Order: sequence, then structure tokens, then C-alpha cells
Amino acid sequence: MKEQTKPLEISIYPPEAQAVGQFDGGRITEIKPIGFPQDGPAPRHLGPLFYWAWATAKGYGRIGLHPHQAFEIMSYAIEGEIGHYDTLGTRSRVKAGGVQVMQTGSGVSHEEETVGDHTEFFQIWFEPNLREAITRTPTYREFSHEDFPVETRDRVTLKHVIGGGAPVTIEAEVAMQDILIQPGYRFDRELPANRTLAIVVIDGKGVLVDEATQGTHYLEPRYFAVVHAGEAGAVSLQGEADSPLRIALIDVPAKVNYPLYREGR
Repeated sequence: MKEQTKPLEISIYPPEAQAVGQFDGGRITEIKPIGFPQDGPAPRHLGPLFYWAWATAKGYGRIGLHPHQAFEIMSYAIEGEIGHYDTLGTRSRVKAGGVQVMQTGSGVSHEEETVGDHTEFFQIWFEPNLREAITRTPTYREFSHEDFPVETRDRVTLKHVIGGGAPVTIEAEVAMQDILIQPGYRFDRELPANRTLAIVVIDGKGVLVDEATQGTHYLEPRYFAVVHAGEAGAVSLQGEADSPLRIALIDVPAKVNYPLYREGR
């Protein structure tokens, strides 16, 4: 790795600094690490990572039929079970660890539901080249937890959700992992120049460290961390001594070679 001469740009957003929303009369609530333009305090898109919401429901909830075009949209079940219906004729459900992926192309409408006593899921939008994506036929795919490759090293378990041999393939340049770090251990991650990491803490408490400067940032559940490398660098994550730290990590280029929606398209 090239020697780092500048500190990484690290921003931390606790839940109260993120946008919020709700559906179905408040049956489904959400915080948004990355919100829509009108959502206010959440940060702007990060390269092709356009939107990231963490939804929670106690009992049944429904998000009614609504349209999408061009964006690649992934729902990742954290707890419970989520259902999906779309105008392609799909009806399906996935349980915790499962994924639903829509490449919305020329246009598709869908509705979502939460099933069971307690449900949590991410909905994440990735932005391909919209001018090209909108000409494609929309698709839907789903995967169960068992479909994803999992590796464990040094008491750190990495589930590859996008990239790393995962079955999810999309047009946008993205890698995503669900990472569990056991107490007393750490996860090290190198970051090439002009890359960005987006990190959501699912469970546990810990610290995020810029390895070059040893700058330390405290993390708690539902915290959102953004790490940008203008030059190559490295970070580490470590949980507290008495509990594991679980994070979702998305790695994207800081810039792409096509126009982005929020940049005047």
C-alpha cells in the first residue's frame, strides 16, 4: 500500500443526525443514513450509492404499489421477513439474511410488506448510468442467506453480499459485506485512492480508527460512518471487549464516469 500522506476524511452520523420517514400510518418507520434530496440532514449520495434506509416494523406493515425506473434497488433483511410483489408478476418473501434485487430499467411498480412480530431491513439504491439503464428490461431476483459466500478469519466473519463471489450482480460498481467482529478482535481494511466506504453499525459498540493518524471515532448501533480516501489509506474497526460488533460496509468509487442524478441530470 502506498504510504498515506493525508488523513482520511471520516464523518460520523449518529441516528439523530440522519433523516427519518414512515409508511402505513407509522407501522413502518425508518432512519436514513443517505436520504433523498428533500430529506434534509442525511449526507448526499456517495458515488453510485444513492440512498440507504433502515426500516423497522413491529407487526404487519405495507408500502403500497409505487413505480421505479433505472435505479438498482436492493432490500436486505436483517430481522424477520419481508415480502415483495411487482408488476412483473413476482410474489415472494425472504427471511433474515436474504436479499431482493430489482434492476428497474424502463419501469416497474412494486409493493413491500413486513411479516411477523418484528422486522428490520435495509433498502439501498445504487445508481448505474441512468441514461443506459432506462432502456433495459426490468428484472427481479431474490436470494436466501445460504446463497451468499461467508468466510471467517481472525475471528472476523465476512458475508459477501455484493462482490467477492456473491450471487448479486448489478451494473453499478459496488462491493458490500455484512461483517461480524468478535470481542477483542479487529477488522482491517485498506482503501485505495478515490474510494469511499459507507458503514452502518447494525449491532454492538466499537471504534473506527484511521491507521495512519490513529484518529479514533466511537461507534454505536445505527451510527453511520463515511470514510473517503483522497490518497490510499487504511482503517480498522474493533468492538468493545464484552460484545461483538456487526456492521454493513459498502465500498464505492468516489466518482463515476457518467452523469449522476443529483449532479444535474
